[in-house]
Amino acid sequence: LGKGVGVPVKLLHESEGHVVTVELKTGETYRGQLVESEDNWNCQMTDVTHTGRDGKESRMEHVYIRGSKVRMMIIPDMLKHAPMFKRFDPKFDPK
Repeated sequence: LGKGVGVPVKLLHESEGHVVTVELKTGETYRGQLVESEDNWNCQMTDVTHTGRDGKESRMEHVYIRGSKVRMMIIPDMLKHAPMFKRFDPKFDPK
């Protein structure tokens, strides 16, 4: 991919404006609208439901998550058709 950002980071940026679920390395999850993301996976989210490791849920209006704390992120299913995946598709012929 050269010197640019990789596919996972591009996908993260494509997820902006959509509802995502972020799981932290601590086991906590945050589900809400992704407002902004950075190449280092720092994320701003609004209208968030936080689920603790004990399963207790709480609502938060705004959350900022440090990228180094992210274990995984669940993004909208519709993004599997994003143009960045075309070059990995064997049916895709750029010629």
